[in-house]
Amino acid sequence: MAIRAVLWDIDDTIFDYSAASRSGMRAHLGLEGLPGAYETLERALDRWEELTAYHWARFASGETDWHGQRRDRARAFVNEDMSDADADAWFDRHIAHYEAAWSLFPDALPVLDVLAEGYRHAILSNSSLPNQERKLQILGVRDRFEALLCAAELGIAKPEAAAFHAGCEALGLLPEEVVYVGDQPDIDARGADEAGLKGVWLDRPGTGGRPELIRITGLDQLPDLLRLDTRFGAPDTFG
Repeated sequence: MAIRAVLWDIDDTIFDYSAASRSGMRAHLGLEGLPGAYETLERALDRWEELTAYHWARFASGETDWHGQRRDRARAFVNEDMSDADADAWFDRHIAHYEAAWSLFPDALPVLDVLAEGYRHAILSNSSLPNQERKLQILGVRDRFEALLCAAELGIAKPEAAAFHAGCEALGLLPEEVVYVGDQPDIDARGADEAGLKGVWLDRPGTGGRPELIRITGLDQLPDLLRLDTRFGAPDTFG
């Protein structure tokens, strides 16, 4: 069955989340000061990434809610027993610097332009709707997507099949008519495959491996991939 739509991840797929996160936290700590637990700024930035991954996993599993994961990240990073109000205020100050560093990857707009006429587009993100709605509006691409679905409002998160099926239902298409593109091999590509979609792993760093997955190293490779048949009729990598 022909592919009729692309269901997209946002962070580290079309939006350079990792760069914005490190840049924003660097600016934030320049004003807040480096917490005493860290010998260097780079170690603090690495720790922030570790805590973000850990608490996002807790949020995705339903162990905590959207605001709870933010507060827990702030408390663990600063290593203080902050009140909810203080943790929220600390995180809000960080967010201001993070948002100032927002940018799309250079290949995102060109690919959306190329695929605009031939395919429908929607977003499925393991985030919250207000957060991602604001992000897409500021980045100037919200109107490129028919639907925006997020885990916080769905109550389910990738890689659960029901999350991917919700994206297909929003488009009114069968799973086999939809390709999912994301930067995480298991959460995105494998999860989509197991839900009956066609999963594509966007491996920007060129990590490699995972021959069972369809892998690209840049979005510029996606249009040619979509034109091919039989599970794209392609080898496991374009990199």
